[in-house]
Amino acid sequence: MLDYAKELHLGIADFVSIGNKADVSVNDLLAYWHEAPRTKVIALYLESFGNPRMFARLAPEVARDRPIVAVKSGRSAAGTRAASSHSAALASLDVGIDALFAQTGVIRTTTLEEMFDVAALLSSQPVPAGRRIGVVTNAGGPGILLADACEAHDLTLPALAPATAEALRAFLPREASIGNPVDMIASAPPEHYERAIQLVGNDPGIDAIVAIYVPPLVTQPEPVAAAIARAAGTLPGDKPIATVFLSSKGTPEVLSSGPRGAIPSYSFPENAALALGAAARYAAWRSRPRGTPLRLEPEREQAVRACIRAWREASPTTRWLTFSELAQLLAIAGVPVVEHRAARDPEAAVAAARELGFPVALKASVPRLVHKTDVGGVALRLGDPAAVVAAAVAMRARFANLEGYLVQRQVRPGVEAMVGMTKDASLGPLLVAGIGGVAVELYKDVSFRVTPVSDRDAADMIDGLRGRALFDGFRGAPPADRDALISVIQRISALIEIVPEMIELDLNPIIVHTPGEGCIAVDGRLRLALD
Repeated sequence: MLDYAKELHLGIADFVSIGNKADVSVNDLLAYWHEAPRTKVIALYLESFGNPRMFARLAPEVARDRPIVAVKSGRSAAGTRAASSHSAALASLDVGIDALFAQTGVIRTTTLEEMFDVAALLSSQPVPAGRRIGVVTNAGGPGILLADACEAHDLTLPALAPATAEALRAFLPREASIGNPVDMIASAPPEHYERAIQLVGNDPGIDAIVAIYVPPLVTQPEPVAAAIARAAGTLPGDKPIATVFLSSKGTPEVLSSGPRGAIPSYSFPENAALALGAAARYAAWRSRPRGTPLRLEPEREQAVRACIRAWREASPTTRWLTFSELAQLLAIAGVPVVEHRAARDPEAAVAAARELGFPVALKASVPRLVHKTDVGGVALRLGDPAAVVAAAVAMRARFANLEGYLVQRQVRPGVEAMVGMTKDASLGPLLVAGIGGVAVELYKDVSFRVTPVSDRDAADMIDGLRGRALFDGFRGAPPADRDALISVIQRISALIEIVPEMIELDLNPIIVHTPGEGCIAVDGRLRLALD
């Protein structure tokens, strides 16, 4: 690895192998390197954390000062465990590590090569102010490959400013493409590289530059590299530059010590895009405001613990709570829950429906039944006593182990979300939030975070969903109350922190109404270890 770092002109301040971490841990090294003035970037190969909670507290403090790039091995699963809830089924072996790194600002790479590629950029260049990339090349193909790779890493190649395009046309041949990428064609001499990089790099709509060089027969890489190094010295100090030299001779030495200092060079366009994408994500994380986890009020905490003690005394075993018990706990924590009544038989269900007011929803109370809708365990929008009786009788015939019914006030439609919790063997509780409903395990459009979850983390969980447009108003539908859902995520996180007995939790669906109208949980399951 040291030889590879040297090839990339990547200086090594410290190289530490800590073996089985008997006396020095990764957390010890992070604390040391946080204070080390020569350390610009921290690169880690991790097999385990030792104390992941300490890592979760320490890493973001370090990452706000200098980047942390990490390879975490152990992605593959030796086996899968049976999952009895949505949250457990959605959590893959590696999702907790991704969540931890996303929260703490650690840049995760898949391979050691990627780790060095990212470190080479971050150790020599400023972090980009945005995701807008300008590309200068002497060959169309590599420019297109870079554009595709940039899109895969959430980078954009915007159109150049009219003044920039006009200045480029003044000296480039007619055959050149004055777009982005700027394709100067194969005959581009060093002076064209120098001038084009200066113009594109000073375009106000560009945040970072990539110069690609494919060696034709008539030019050599060294003069082009020298021109790139000179041009880099004229760029604004907050704009990084990277190069791609598709040359069998490797990276020209002149790129290691120009007016701008070392300029990272990559063998292929995809490597440069990956490094810039990682740098842009890191810059966005570092610039965001620090979040604050919610803590329940002391009286709420005391009431929660009183419930847990009472349930343990009544039944000291691991079990699923009834919906009424779960609703009691959620109400104490400040999570809105649909008004409901438990009923033993169809007649009691009708009485409960009259008390709640029609229309109502009727649900079968069946032990260990997760997907009620799939097997006819849910009847919605029942508008009169006859409809309630018919649905209750049908459920009684369908389920031999029916214990009763849950009658709920029918909730008006909204965006269906889910919030839940499962436990990671290494990291402890993982909070999950995403698009809910009956297809939650089909779409798997969810985000995970390690608890405690801050308000910023909760907002990021929603923003990271593929279906986040549903909360903004999709195809004419009204927007949803994001703030209310963020509050629920935070309150569930706070509840997890004070109930270590919690094993699995599902709140699905949570109906999110329009802004200002809140959200409400209409179904859920919670398993507690009370033994």
